[in-house]
Amino acid sequence: MKKIFIHTAIAILALVVINLLGNYVYTRFDLTEDRRFTLSDASLNVANIFEKPVIVDVLLDGKLPPEFAKLRTETRQILEEFASENSNVKFNFVNPIEDASQSENVMAELQSLGLTPAQITVEDNGKVSQEILFPWALVNYENKTVKVPLLKNKLGSSSEERVNNSVQQLEYAFTDAFSKITIKEKKQIAVIKGNGELDDIYLADFLTTLREYYNIGAITLDSVETNPQGTFDQLKNYDLALIAKPTQAFSDKEKYVMDQFMVNGGKSVWLIDQVTMELDSLLNEQGKAIALPRNLNLTDLFFRYGVRLNPDLVNDLYFTQIVLATGDGNNSQYNPVPWYYNPMVFPKTDHPIVNNLEAMRFQFAGSIDTLANEYQKEVLLSSSPLSKLEGTPKEIDLDIINRPPKKDDYNNGNKPMAVLVSGKFNSAYKNRIKPLQLKGALDEGKESELLLISDGDLIKNQLRNGRPLELGYDKWTNNYFGNKEFLLNSINYMLDDKGLINIRSKKVTIPFLDQKKVADQKTMWQVLNIGLPVVLIVLFGLLFNYLRKRKYAS
Repeated sequence: MKKIFIHTAIAILALVVINLLGNYVYTRFDLTEDRRFTLSDASLNVANIFEKPVIVDVLLDGKLPPEFAKLRTETRQILEEFASENSNVKFNFVNPIEDASQSENVMAELQSLGLTPAQITVEDNGKVSQEILFPWALVNYENKTVKVPLLKNKLGSSSEERVNNSVQQLEYAFTDAFSKITIKEKKQIAVIKGNGELDDIYLADFLTTLREYYNIGAITLDSVETNPQGTFDQLKNYDLALIAKPTQAFSDKEKYVMDQFMVNGGKSVWLIDQVTMELDSLLNEQGKAIALPRNLNLTDLFFRYGVRLNPDLVNDLYFTQIVLATGDGNNSQYNPVPWYYNPMVFPKTDHPIVNNLEAMRFQFAGSIDTLANEYQKEVLLSSSPLSKLEGTPKEIDLDIINRPPKKDDYNNGNKPMAVLVSGKFNSAYKNRIKPLQLKGALDEGKESELLLISDGDLIKNQLRNGRPLELGYDKWTNNYFGNKEFLLNSINYMLDDKGLINIRSKKVTIPFLDQKKVADQKTMWQVLNIGLPVVLIVLFGLLFNYLRKRKYAS
């Protein structure tokens, strides 16, 4: 008896000591296999910036379907991790449409702020219903507010798959938002003009998003002819140049200025159509048009960096649809049809830029060859295995939608369509006669990166009533594609600390119940969970009474 008392006293004393130490020493242990509750160094650095309270309002509360309840739980847990690192991080969960009488007004107000609702299908006991949720968070710091999308869409994915993808991105989403809201010095991006690039209205949505991270200015290369040094000096003040679908050839002087910008450490993103062909041309020319090679006088520049744009078109059985009108006047009908020249491109690597991205939509895109040289080249996007290349000149006919493709012809796929080149850039004009003399020109340069994309329309947003729509949204088919996120990730990766973008590579697996098994085995588990305990209690009672009577019967 004395030993039991001593052991009990030691246990109680140990618990008291542990609790007292807990008031002075705080730590958390992450025992999960995927380390989902361990923040990366980049996240920790961002979280510790806040010297004043930052309030996170999560619009995901109330009665939720099981998979979204998991998303809420995971969101709470990641925010708890941030709060454990910095007590200035505060958060709360709210249901914005809790009051049914005000739900329509609230939804309209939230959508006016750019918070797109998610319409989900809920199946319960064979009954199917539609619910609307706002899977968003708002990060508020001082006088700034940043929106955080919690739900990550992937074309064709189920609700469970979407939530699983979303959970993997929670740390990145909040770290990105915290980073944006605390930016004091922004890097500079130059939008290159003067060679028939896309008009600003077609770049509006993407440039608006970029302004949350960077300062943006326009550089017109026309001025190279009259003031090459001034143009070069002005361009050197920028960290990255964005060239969006030029349609007019670059002069040698303009090309040399761009070459020297890159050799001096400037990053660049080139979205190039090497073939002249537009869907509008087909519709305006009775359904037929000729696709022709486009000469932009850039071949030798790209060749020096180990990449080559081919004057061909990718024809892909993994396609996106276009909408064509049939009938006249009020009898017109708009029908989506397959269009093999608009590939649906899925990421095939785990590179941080494309990891976990949804499919991208390319339009009349070509292929890119990579050449062996001293530069590192990473193929970020490529056509599907079931694709082929078609050379130009070539007549494109809308009537192909009525002819089933010969699948045996689609045996030359996986063609690069977006390639990232990195290394110490040397001038394409090294050991060549320079087209002009520039102060500060170099033959052997600094570390830099060049992203070449074989589709100028990848960055082009559609218009509705003269106003730009979100990049990646197709108003005709009501589908969303990952164009915007891919381009944004690319520029973030090229300009920012790699630690932040590498958070995207974190893999988190959320187990979900098999709904079919739940439905099939529902009765059995109800019996086991309700009936079995009752039976065991009754048996225990009978056994207890039997033993008691037997003991005291005499």
